Amino acid sequence: MKQGPAALTVGACGAFTRRRALPAWIAPRIPGRARPPHPAPGHPAKEGPVAMSSSTSTADATRAETRLVVPFADGRAEQKMLLGGKGANLAEMTRIGLPVPQGFIVTTDACRHYLDAGAVPEDLARQVADALHQLETDTGRRLGDPDRPLLLSVRSGAPFSMPGMMDTVLDLGATPATMDGLTRMGDAWFAQDAARRFLEMFGRVVLGVDEAAFNAGVEAAVEAAGVATERDLTVEQLEALVAAHRQAIADAGATLPEDPHEQLTLAIEAVFRSWNGARARAYRKVERIPDDLGTAVNVQMMVFGNLGDDSATGVAFTRDPATGENVPYGDFLIGAQGEDVVAGTRTVEPLAQLADEFPAQHKELLDHLDTLEHHYRDLCDIEFTIERGTLYMLQTRVGKRSAAAALRMAVEMVDEGLIDQTEAVRRVTPRQLEALLHPRFAPGAPAPLTTGLAASPGAAVGKIVLSSVEARDRGLAGEAVVLVRPETSPEDLEGMVASAGLLTARGGLVSHAAVVARGLGKPAVCGAAEVKIDSEAGTVTINGTVLHADDVISIDGTSGAVVAGEVELEIPEDDPKVAQLLGWADTHRTLHVFANADTPDDARRALAAGAEGIGLCRTEHQFLGDRLPLIQQMILSRTPDTEAAALVELEAAQRDDFTQLFEVMDGKRVVIRLLDPPLHEFLPDLESLHIKRALGELTEEEREMMEAAEALKEHDPMLGVRGIRLGVLRPEVYRAQVRAVIGAAVDRVRAGGDPKPEIMLPLIGTSQELEWGVALIHDVARGVLAETDVEVDYTVATMIETPRAALRAGRLAPHVDAFSFGTNDLTQLTFGLSRDDVEATYIPRGLELQLLPVDPFRTLDPDGVGRLIELAVTEGREVKPELVTGICGEHGGDPDSIALAHRVGLTHVSCSSSRLEVARLAAAHAALGLGGPSSTA
Repeated sequence: MKQGPAALTVGACGAFTRRRALPAWIAPRIPGRARPPHPAPGHPAKEGPVAMSSSTSTADATRAETRLVVPFADGRAEQKMLLGGKGANLAEMTRIGLPVPQGFIVTTDACRHYLDAGAVPEDLARQVADALHQLETDTGRRLGDPDRPLLLSVRSGAPFSMPGMMDTVLDLGATPATMDGLTRMGDAWFAQDAARRFLEMFGRVVLGVDEAAFNAGVEAAVEAAGVATERDLTVEQLEALVAAHRQAIADAGATLPEDPHEQLTLAIEAVFRSWNGARARAYRKVERIPDDLGTAVNVQMMVFGNLGDDSATGVAFTRDPATGENVPYGDFLIGAQGEDVVAGTRTVEPLAQLADEFPAQHKELLDHLDTLEHHYRDLCDIEFTIERGTLYMLQTRVGKRSAAAALRMAVEMVDEGLIDQTEAVRRVTPRQLEALLHPRFAPGAPAPLTTGLAASPGAAVGKIVLSSVEARDRGLAGEAVVLVRPETSPEDLEGMVASAGLLTARGGLVSHAAVVARGLGKPAVCGAAEVKIDSEAGTVTINGTVLHADDVISIDGTSGAVVAGEVELEIPEDDPKVAQLLGWADTHRTLHVFANADTPDDARRALAAGAEGIGLCRTEHQFLGDRLPLIQQMILSRTPDTEAAALVELEAAQRDDFTQLFEVMDGKRVVIRLLDPPLHEFLPDLESLHIKRALGELTEEEREMMEAAEALKEHDPMLGVRGIRLGVLRPEVYRAQVRAVIGAAVDRVRAGGDPKPEIMLPLIGTSQELEWGVALIHDVARGVLAETDVEVDYTVATMIETPRAALRAGRLAPHVDAFSFGTNDLTQLTFGLSRDDVEATYIPRGLELQLLPVDPFRTLDPDGVGRLIELAVTEGREVKPELVTGICGEHGGDPDSIALAHRVGLTHVSCSSSRLEVARLAAAHAALGLGGPSSTA
């Protein structure tokens, strides 16, 4: 850190002392100044500016206009946007009487001011000094006091949980001046260890010293002493390591302030800056947390679980976060600090064993867990420390959980009366529900090389990658990779996001890898101790089996199994709790959920998943397989008679298909799109035919197909003769399809069924095209119905796939009963992108450079495509209020796209059967005001 100009700062007792390299915001604390008024008991502080009593002096009133520092005792859980989630929960635990070490919160207002202005608010120094003075008075310890030193933790705390993504400084106040006092508090080893931990964190977080410099010092000390870890060093060896750390800081060109008040100032600023750190930004992007919230800073008296065998520290959950089972769960360590538990560098003990080591404290902890779960009505994740037999609650938050746990807890908490059905629906996200449908190892999978901890459920197969950077790059390129690491840290987030799964050699179920993987819905196996990683050699050795980078590996995060090679995966059986939750969700959603289905089997699967009808039946899919020669015969026909003869067989085949579809979906709407793709797609590849011709191997039939393919060849097939244009040029094809649809409906009516066909015209551009197509449909339908003397309730729809159709919706709506937005083509034509050409090239690069906020082929672009949809819905309903509107294509199964569909007032969405259940929940979330896309550009 470069030295700056001399500045005045606060001394230990408020006296002025001269320092250098101080931030501009430090101001003197003048003894005797009035502190900002605190709310009366029972009247919590409001977020934002604090109201002042009439007795406040003018000078004090000016200073107290904005309360930037709030003691734990003055806050409440409802203030998380001001106090951050961690601070608000510390305040709430204090308020309800749990044993919380005292402290105060620097608010998100202060952080936002710092980020916007490049400097902290003018009054922050005084408010921090006042709060620190009160903390010292209450605890009987003083920061920097050589006899009774106060050590502080300085932690981030955003309004929404971002575990491990921002910076923390612990043991602040462990300076040379306080070593004697710390020795009396514990012993000489404890004092030196506190200094070591402080220097490593402060040096890295505040002074910007490379962590590798400290790691090298630790490794050198451990190697020289011939011991396993730094915990085995003697006092003298640890003291030498502290000196080496100080030298590492000096060698890096940084200046280490010795005044702990100055250290506190710098640590608060460093936490503010960490809001915009790379891993924090990446996490917010994944979790869709706004960038403008800022973080609070929690300054708290430290308590110590590393004072001896009568001290411990741990992490606990009120229920099992992996399975949702209603039993307390967690890990602890005797003689350790909290970061030792979550870092994954030591073997932890299960929480249940705490009853053997600390029976009274274990019972007290279980009581506190029960209190917290009933208070928050949710899974709580807590950190605790036992200092010489006294239990302290250091933190609580709503716990991250696996998808399976989210579902189980939501349903069971309804049964227990903790929450209602609406809250249960809110508790399970569409992404979590999708994770429940993740594959697992099929029966007959090979024996595992090892079994680690089942940290996050689901199974994954991919190539071994040993670097999170490589995992990020290859994953974004569409390659399936499994990230294999000794343990993970927050810097690995982007690699974890892009990987199919995660395997770590160290770490428990509350380690960084496990918690983040569960939050991301990624399969993960952690703590597989037999996994030995040699990054330089590019090898992973598991119980004698040597695997190399790029070898395929399979992991099962549900069982913990690790298998060499590719394992067949299968979708798990339906969990009855899914149906129960979706039943509750269905009562909230206003969007109908239809399926894209082309065959009777597709339709049956759709019904099983809760489809209310078929929103898209693609008739061209019925021409494939053994029916391909029928359409090829039609394409090759040279006269109306030969075309008509070919169409007779196609019409009969399609009539049979539609009859079966109507039978499966009896009483439900079935939307049938007339032929859309260009005809050359049904012919052999032209290049392969040319090769055959050059080799003299072309048959007469293939020669005819080659000539037809050459005649139908287009420079841009997407914009060529397809959709309504194909119908105009080959009208008998459309006539045959309409006869098949109406004829099948007649057959079902005669059989006592209730068919509800809707015939849809694709790729409309003008109202004249639409009028032509609608007239053809009605003309053919009237003929069939007159001939059979049967009434059929059929409707007519048009796809809105071109920007022009969306812009002219008011002219199109009078001619049809429904609009169906073909969002794949609408996105391509709006962006001018060919999906097949850019998905593996430009899209990943555009996302990496933040040129695109989302992949527009996965999530609807709200500002471009979304505006076109909203415009079309509005103008269409102005002339036809009863107009039915929906989305077909895979956007119909994307939760954010569904939220947009709800917002613009669509009637339904339609998606593949595999995404129906997610779509149902997403539609309920949209109705409850959860989720949805934001403005992008």
